[in-house]
Amino acid sequence: MAFLLKHPSHPTAAEIFAAVNRVDPQCSRATTYNNLRDLVQAGLVREVAVEGRSARFDAKGIQHYHFVCDRCGEVEDMDWYDVPWPASSSLGKRVLRESELIFRGLCEKCARRSPFPARPPLTRQAKPKPNFEGKN
Repeated sequence: MAFLLKHPSHPTAAEIFAAVNRVDPQCSRATTYNNLRDLVQAGLVREVAVEGRSARFDAKGIQHYHFVCDRCGEVEDMDWYDVPWPASSSLGKRVLRESELIFRGLCEKCARRSPFPARPPLTRQAKPKPNFEGKN
């Protein structure tokens, strides 16, 4: 936990283990990973899922969102703002505990290197309604 508080760079579990192991060579990989799991379950640390890459960890106490760069995988903090929760009618019998918003695109450094997006920008399109008569 102390390492995460001092290093807000959203390190991976492997990076955390390597840093902790340099200070305390007796610390095992299993202990590091188990402690991370327990901190996440206790709500003291957030696990940030990064598509196709190792999860990253964040101990920043204030609410915020994340921006994940499609090209370099960098995870950056973004300011919090209110996002409406889904209407209860759309949840059905589900019980919503929390929501997480992750922005994806190119970080400033990667965007300067190449003005073209790593992936085509998302556009909102109406989903085609399924045709249950076997015709599309």
